[in-house]
Amino acid sequence: MLSRRTLIGAISALGLLAASPAAQAEEMFIPLISKGFQHQFWQAVKAGADQAAEEFGVKVTFEGPDNETMVDKQIDMLAAALANKPSAIGFAALDSQAAIPLLKQAQEAGIPVVAFDSGVDSDIPVTTATTDNLAAAGLAADKMAEMIGGSGKVAVVAHDQTSRTGIDRRDGFLNQMKEKYPNIEVVSVQYGDGDQLKSTEVAKAIITANPDLKGIFGTNEGSAIGVVNAVRETGTEGLVVIGYDSGTAQKEAIMDGTMAGAITQNPVGIGYETVKAAVAATKGEDLPKVIDTGFYWYDKSNMDDPKIAAVLYD
Repeated sequence: MLSRRTLIGAISALGLLAASPAAQAEEMFIPLISKGFQHQFWQAVKAGADQAAEEFGVKVTFEGPDNETMVDKQIDMLAAALANKPSAIGFAALDSQAAIPLLKQAQEAGIPVVAFDSGVDSDIPVTTATTDNLAAAGLAADKMAEMIGGSGKVAVVAHDQTSRTGIDRRDGFLNQMKEKYPNIEVVSVQYGDGDQLKSTEVAKAIITANPDLKGIFGTNEGSAIGVVNAVRETGTEGLVVIGYDSGTAQKEAIMDGTMAGAITQNPVGIGYETVKAAVAATKGEDLPKVIDTGFYWYDKSNMDDPKIAAVLYD
């Protein structure tokens, strides 16, 4: 017969065993590797990912290199995340080709990969949570054409030519201009690496070389603010500036008239849908090849519209 003390001890031991990590189902771990942290956009994506992590009861980490030129650093982060044997992984590629060997390793290890913001040139990701960047940049071209009267010279300051977002936003704008607006000439496409200072210098050079320029399209937050800075520093008047993304500086530029308007994505939605899809993938659920998280045009006239305000960020 068990003594009272022995029985209590046994019950206590069982309680400790049940509460121990080994006795419980392991918490699902989903690291997200972004393109960087220098833009407010990524903070908004992180907020969406954290929201989904809390809702689905999973552990999420969110990191990225210091800036969007550091492809090697991002690859190192991806390798380190995979070494921790996560349940799934979210990845926003700076270079749509460079990460493929590591993503193949993930696939072979049975780790689902969810691409977000920027996909890769591979069918390894189970889905991609992203904006339709070709269509969004096409809308930017339509707005530019409308504002400059359907003719004249324009230019593009793009953030890169290696990521899918950089390629698609550039080509979406260029293709729309070519197909719909034969009287508009795109005189220059330059790359500022998404860095405000570099994009400022690039935009200033374009403005100086083209005194009859009518408009510039900046393809992400850093590019757009670089163009705004260039306009202010050169004292250029009447140039139509169209941006991409949101953030305090762009919103202020729109309110003071330096920027005509911009395309906003839904960064919180991108982060949320990435984690949601990763959880579904670990359960073997079917996912669409692309999760379209939407985009909107915003300017001074509609920034306070509840639907628009909900996807703008500071």
